[in-house]
Amino acid sequence: MSAPSVPVRGIKRFASAAGPDIRRAIAARGLRAIGDGFVSIILPAYLLALGYGAVEIGVLMTATLFGSALFTLFAGFAATRFGLKRSLLAASVLMIATGLGLAGFQDFWPLLIVAFIGTLNPSSGDVSVFLPLEQSLLAHATGDKNRTEVFAAYSLAGSLMAAVGTLIAAGPDAASRWLGIAPLSAMQGLFLLYAGFGVAAALLYRGLSAKGDRIAEERTQPLKESRGIVYRLAALFSVDAFGGGFIVQSILALWLFEAFHLPLAVAASIFFWTGLLTAASYVAAVPIARRFGLVNTMVFTHLPANFCLVAIPFVKSLGVVIALLAVRSFLSQMDVPTRTSFVMSVVTPAERPAAASVTSVPRSLAAAVSPTIAGYMLSLSSFAWPLLIGGALKIVYDLTLLAMFRHVKPAKSEP
Repeated sequence: MSAPSVPVRGIKRFASAAGPDIRRAIAARGLRAIGDGFVSIILPAYLLALGYGAVEIGVLMTATLFGSALFTLFAGFAATRFGLKRSLLAASVLMIATGLGLAGFQDFWPLLIVAFIGTLNPSSGDVSVFLPLEQSLLAHATGDKNRTEVFAAYSLAGSLMAAVGTLIAAGPDAASRWLGIAPLSAMQGLFLLYAGFGVAAALLYRGLSAKGDRIAEERTQPLKESRGIVYRLAALFSVDAFGGGFIVQSILALWLFEAFHLPLAVAASIFFWTGLLTAASYVAAVPIARRFGLVNTMVFTHLPANFCLVAIPFVKSLGVVIALLAVRSFLSQMDVPTRTSFVMSVVTPAERPAAASVTSVPRSLAAAVSPTIAGYMLSLSSFAWPLLIGGALKIVYDLTLLAMFRHVKPAKSEP
């Protein structure tokens, strides 16, 4: 069978085998990703239009990621106490409130509070409280054989819809040009649309089965026998996330705005195409992981992507920068479904919600520090120091991960 048909076959098998809970979780992830896609680009443009500088924008990004980390910390405990369904519905209410708050406030301190307690996502991936909850749901609802495919489909839906969302970010420019609507008002309208996606996600979560909720309640427990390996992975993931915090999509958009004076519509177009390439990488990750293993896929696709990041600061041509970003987008996210699948495969089923939280929270905390530093750097110079530092840290993570875990084999466990 030809190589291109392998991922297609996997997607078809997944589509026919996925249960209703999996389909609902992936559909909700896609809807949320549309909102994340345009908000990650609109937010820095909105803050610049309000008169805030790179430092203030970096502080708001830090507050967003730090707040997400704290809420994620309690996600596993909430799933155990209240069940996944009610926890996801509560997160949806928080998303609705976030959109309304962004649309209603312009002063810095209220925006900072919204950023801290809300579900804003300044990155191209998901760093919100939804992540460990949905990961637990997917892990319980699928078996070992199809786990990587399920997480790849989950990531694929998020990436494709986030790419669609980036196109929506061009809306304020179009509304200003063709309809005479003030750009600020158009941006506030998109924040209201973000709240609407929270409503749609809540409706999907309402349909989750009692079975999935009951599994989460009966079979979860704190980390015990898998504690050591999970803590080591969490420490390594934190290094990766700290590096990634320098290049979250909002910071990258801010750099493009300031270094190349790009209009909002052009930036949206760039992130749309890089988002599509990221989506393609999720499809390719499944057959590559089956052939070469989870850890090898994580490392040897991530390394060249990070070398692209390190090269970008020394490039003056926007065309070459876009090309490097495109290569990086196609390669850098193959480790997302494989990383999640690896974590879920080296712990017992009962430890999965706790493992998801423990590996997600340090990542979010580590990533929360970087945007403020990145914003300060950009306030001093248009040289892309954040990309250089972020790429270098990620290279260190890749090499350390390979050295520590290349011989660790995923354990077989019941779904």
